[in-house]
Amino acid sequence: MSLEEIASQVKVCTKCQLCKTRTNAVPGEGNPRARILFVGEAPGGNEDVQGRPFVGAAGKLLNQMLEKVGLKREDVFVTNIVKCRPPENRDPEPDEKTTCSPYLDAQIDTIRPAVVVCLGRHSAEYMFTKYGKEFPGITKARGQAYKVDSLFGHFILFPVYHPAATIYNQQLRPVLEGDFRTLADIVQDVNAKGA
Repeated sequence: MSLEEIASQVKVCTKCQLCKTRTNAVPGEGNPRARILFVGEAPGGNEDVQGRPFVGAAGKLLNQMLEKVGLKREDVFVTNIVKCRPPENRDPEPDEKTTCSPYLDAQIDTIRPAVVVCLGRHSAEYMFTKYGKEFPGITKARGQAYKVDSLFGHFILFPVYHPAATIYNQQLRPVLEGDFRTLADIVQDVNAKGA
């Protein structure tokens, strides 16, 4: 299935209650052959209005982090586990993640990234569980590379704090910057190996 086909399905999806309160579903966007896939938890208010992922304050910070390590937004693919905004920006419910995650799974299978960056604990917990790894919590897992085997081969799972968390807690900002420097090294290594 192509990314366009997945996006078309997401935009008209009515599989969970979030379809009743959304303005726009947010399938994700970026390079269809991206080596790096960023996965957040769910769209916020700006994303719901624009139908695009990470376009608010957290998105601006994500773009800055990418630029600092020599990456461009158009070179990567950015999406979320849950494709519609939960009301009041609450955490996605477990059933919403379960219902919506097949779209993310299809995106991963289509893109076949070399690195999947989990933005925050919801994303990391989902990805760890899906690929049979114990999730120790985002504080312990962040900044480390985990090799994952999938149907299309292996890739690296790399959890970091969600950019929004560093907006609310400025002490996390240097940690996120350090993790992005590590990510740049991982990407350089993966590209050198041609994995």
